[in-house]
Amino acid sequence: MATVLRAKTAGFCMGVGLALRKLDQALKEHRARSSGRLVMLGPIIHNPQVLADYEALGVFCAQDPSQLNATDRVLIRAHGITRQVEEAVRATGADVVDATCPKVKRAQLAIERATRDGEELLLFGEADHPEVRGLVSYAHGPAHVFGSRDELAALHVDPERSYVLASQTTQDRSVFEQLEKELRDRLPRLKVLATICDATRERQEEARSIAARVDAMVVVGGRQSGNTRRLADLAAQSGISTYHIEQAEELRAEDFAGKGRVGLTAGASTPRKLIDATQQWLEQLPD
Repeated sequence: MATVLRAKTAGFCMGVGLALRKLDQALKEHRARSSGRLVMLGPIIHNPQVLADYEALGVFCAQDPSQLNATDRVLIRAHGITRQVEEAVRATGADVVDATCPKVKRAQLAIERATRDGEELLLFGEADHPEVRGLVSYAHGPAHVFGSRDELAALHVDPERSYVLASQTTQDRSVFEQLEKELRDRLPRLKVLATICDATRERQEEARSIAARVDAMVVVGGRQSGNTRRLADLAAQSGISTYHIEQAEELRAEDFAGKGRVGLTAGASTPRKLIDATQQWLEQLPD
């Protein structure tokens, strides 16, 4: 039987838990209504199993405001949406419930304030991630998104201009701090916003700590989840076999032969039942 070191921080973060509680409350109230639909605008969180559960309860997932009706109750996803999309949603006349993570909302508003005079935004994140698209939409001046040191180096920056540096809330803090140091040497008028979530930092630090003490690492979470992918990347950087899965059924016993100690963590959108099932699977491995 494998010894499993499970991260204390594995599973729902505050923002995800809050968004799902809002959805549960809306679902309860919706059942008492006689008309309209309960709609999430885009996946409320990045976990396909959770989304499937809610869709089975009758929650409709719309991809665009054009799919909404005035009689709908609409939940804004935990990652947030762009200002333009929110304006379009509210223009439909639908009843809107904002389930944006408070820390994402705080980052949106910080970017809005910091770029009020037209400063250029440099945003460390995944350009195609919904949170990043939302953050960029709050910038008053030009905005540039970069996902690596090479992408940052390719950007043309003018030392005479004012810049604001911010980050997607789930990025690696240590990498961000390195990029900040390099930019400060190039841009004397740089302002830096602290937009990385503390829960993200704690999860990443715990993942590194566990990975240094085990023979293999399992990371549970949706493949579309950026914070889950980064946990898997951090574990793999320790040089051990790392498996990013959505469900325990994806694991193979032969991959753990001779690996007596296995680390287990999960992304911020991963429900406890999936983490528990993975732990049980690992603990039943033969010696």
